[in-house]
Amino acid sequence: MAMLLDRRYNPFSELENWNRAFFGDSSLAEFKTDIRDQGDSFLLEADLPGFRKEDIALSLNGDTMTIKAVRHSDYENEASRAGYLRCERSYGAYTRSFDVTGVDTNGIRAAYNNGVLSVTLPKRSAHRPEGQTIAIE
Repeated sequence: MAMLLDRRYNPFSELENWNRAFFGDSSLAEFKTDIRDQGDSFLLEADLPGFRKEDIALSLNGDTMTIKAVRHSDYENEASRAGYLRCERSYGAYTRSFDVTGVDTNGIRAAYNNGVLSVTLPKRSAHRPEGQTIAIE
């Protein structure tokens, strides 16, 4: 049985190869997220397939929450690189930051299942007193 090769001409292939070589493969440079309003909280879901839970970190700095995920590969090691015929899977460090103004940062919860990081961000309570007396000066 003969092997079939895709030999369609792509006039942009050289430009794509140069762009990938110069800037790197950015397929995961900004991982995809969905954010939903669930009434009393927000739910942020980030696609991070292929990462181990230990390689994902969440940090808070003021009103900014940052998600950082790191993936390593044998391809990073020059000595291990010799056995590779092709390396397309991305590796390295990936980060995204989110404004969490209006979030009760003490109540943030996170879970990682099946390649999806789920972060529950409870809204800050807009506590209004039932009634109060205002003094006149």
